[in-house]
Amino acid sequence: MSAVLTGAGRALPTTIEQDAVWEGFFAGHYADVRAARRVFASAGVRRRHAVANPLDEDISGWSTGARMQRYVQEALPLGKQAVAAALDDAGLAPGDVGLFAVATCTGYATPGLDIRLASDLGMPPGLQRLLVGHMGCYAAIPGLAAVGDYVEARSRPAVLLCCELTSLHVQPPVRELDQVVAHALFSDAATAVVLEPRWAGRGQRRRLAGVVARTDPSTADHMTWDVTDLGFRMGLSPRVPDVLSRHVGDVVDELLTGAGLRIEDVAGWAVHPGGPRILDVVRDRLGLAEEQLAASRHVLAEHGNCSSATVLLVLEELADADGPVVAMAFGPGLTLYAALLLPA
Repeated sequence: MSAVLTGAGRALPTTIEQDAVWEGFFAGHYADVRAARRVFASAGVRRRHAVANPLDEDISGWSTGARMQRYVQEALPLGKQAVAAALDDAGLAPGDVGLFAVATCTGYATPGLDIRLASDLGMPPGLQRLLVGHMGCYAAIPGLAAVGDYVEARSRPAVLLCCELTSLHVQPPVRELDQVVAHALFSDAATAVVLEPRWAGRGQRRRLAGVVARTDPSTADHMTWDVTDLGFRMGLSPRVPDVLSRHVGDVVDELLTGAGLRIEDVAGWAVHPGGPRILDVVRDRLGLAEEQLAASRHVLAEHGNCSSATVLLVLEELADADGPVVAMAFGPGLTLYAALLLPA
């Protein structure tokens, strides 16, 4: 693969403190769940972002239709800001883009963000577009693979936007602990990256060298994201880290072996911080030192789990890594995706 990441951008809505949102909303929301306070305290999150701040408005009773209308209203300016920042970082104009891909699992509209943002940003009318929908937290990596293939085949720049607004899916209070966990972790963000042909890049220099995927359909019920009358509802089994432990070693081995590398050769690990236990499992299974996951821990603490946008935030933290970088993310399926990025 010869596509090079040359620009990155982000847009973050209002920041809320974890302790404040617990005391001001979720302590009452989950007053009947004894473990809820412990879950929030142990989530590894200090602050996160929300377009629908529970301290200002309780949308847990909103219909899905109302939430989708709000999604479009909030996602458009955030997506525009993130894409514009990424193009500026790469030194490109919107008219230079040949493919615009959007990954999201938290909102739907037709015409979608891809059409509306392309028009608003001034991308060309002959632009090719791709919507990566409902894949969840790992969607950024298959998105990177798709835009990378386009760049390599067409020798034109491409943009990937990941826009996730999980705060629009606060659920009514229930006793199920997986709902408490989801509400303790998830956050909102829009992140974007630009990929260009290897010979044309002007900004960041990191080549997308390979992508590996692994899906274990026998555990499909461990992580779900269901459309209900009251927004989208997450199902999250405590067995997810155990499944991840069984597969992450083989995925990384396949990714690195294909490039003639070993774990010791990797200079940066951009691991999707699905939660503290996820990061612990990856560390222990791969034999990494705790400091090698510092970027992922930092993103979890300062931004929460922003679904597909998160791994791109971690990659930004590792922009100065001197050597190969591995990006990994996990989600429904259960699915693991990993990408290798090499200095270009």
